[in-house]
Amino acid sequence: MVATAAECFSEYPAVPQTVVMPAVAGTVLVTGGAGFIGSHTVLELLNLNREVVVVDNLVNAAQGVVKPASLERVERLTGKAVTFYSLDVLDKPALAKVFKQHEISTVIHFAALKAVGESVEKPLAYYRNNVNGTIALLDVMEECGCKSLIFSSSATVYGSPQSLPVDETHPTGVAITNPYGRTKFVIEEILKDLCVADKEFSAVLLRYFNPVGAHASGDIGEDPNGPPNNLMPYVSQVAVGRRPKLQVFGGDYDTPDGTGVRDYLHVVDLAKGHLAALPKSAEPGCHIYNLGTGSGFSVLQVIEAFKKASGRDIPYEVVARRAGDVASLYADSSKAERELGWRAELTLDDMCASAWRWQSRNKYGFSAPPAEGDTNGRA
Repeated sequence: MVATAAECFSEYPAVPQTVVMPAVAGTVLVTGGAGFIGSHTVLELLNLNREVVVVDNLVNAAQGVVKPASLERVERLTGKAVTFYSLDVLDKPALAKVFKQHEISTVIHFAALKAVGESVEKPLAYYRNNVNGTIALLDVMEECGCKSLIFSSSATVYGSPQSLPVDETHPTGVAITNPYGRTKFVIEEILKDLCVADKEFSAVLLRYFNPVGAHASGDIGEDPNGPPNNLMPYVSQVAVGRRPKLQVFGGDYDTPDGTGVRDYLHVVDLAKGHLAALPKSAEPGCHIYNLGTGSGFSVLQVIEAFKKASGRDIPYEVVARRAGDVASLYADSSKAERELGWRAELTLDDMCASAWRWQSRNKYGFSAPPAEGDTNGRA
């Protein structure tokens, strides 16, 4: 299924953007481009006048009138078209047709299941979707002669960190605490091996820390299906009245206040990290970068920051630790600054303010309010 541009409405004003011109041209294929990080990255690509094609199986996205609601809003914000195909990367024949219809120069690969806790409960689904899906994508890329990939990896590949902050030389694959993280590690190893075997292939591995926040317009943001698996969207849903209180998983970690510490990164900064990686994706070899702020904030610090941003109380209770979580994890991203010219610019206050702008304007995300007595998984 392919859709053309949605009409650009005047109520979606243009938002000023920092422009970093990539050194490569051609169409960018974005897998999982209707999701949270994917849609923000698509918006930034369009603001640089790049041709963008999106494939997504919509497992993590709300459908709009013509195409996913997130992409309809991206088109309204930018005034530019997104060519969209509703398909799964595991469907190799359908994916190959996309490559044959478009001159794809680079793939930005987001398509994956992504919840740490769920991966502990459903490991086979995570290996099947994340690892097998990536292999299927690489098979089609090889068949069609595309040798440039930017991969959405994760700081979970570092497992339980031996020292902080974590840089790219830190061991990976050791003491990873959940299947989600292991799928990312396995995919990284596959890409490293591929770059050894094919001297023309380029793989940029971007190890994200904790993406949060929303676009400055408040028109696109994080919209999880069912109860959120990550802290910030859960906090924002409590603040907006969709949920009664927050559960804080673990209050006895070896951290200043006993709650888990993470490196929270604004999703717009993260999206711009992919743009900064585009020139590197034209250079053969495997290139690895952390994308984070270099600062860690505890769960309780995030709650306090969100109270300030929203002016709302955030009721919470401390419960047992969650399987697969580590006490603290934050980044050394100096390599990305040196080699890509990228660094995070937005603060925790910016993250909370933009997340609240999105949630307060879109109480039920991209969906209409549920009928009385029927939450349909979106309470």
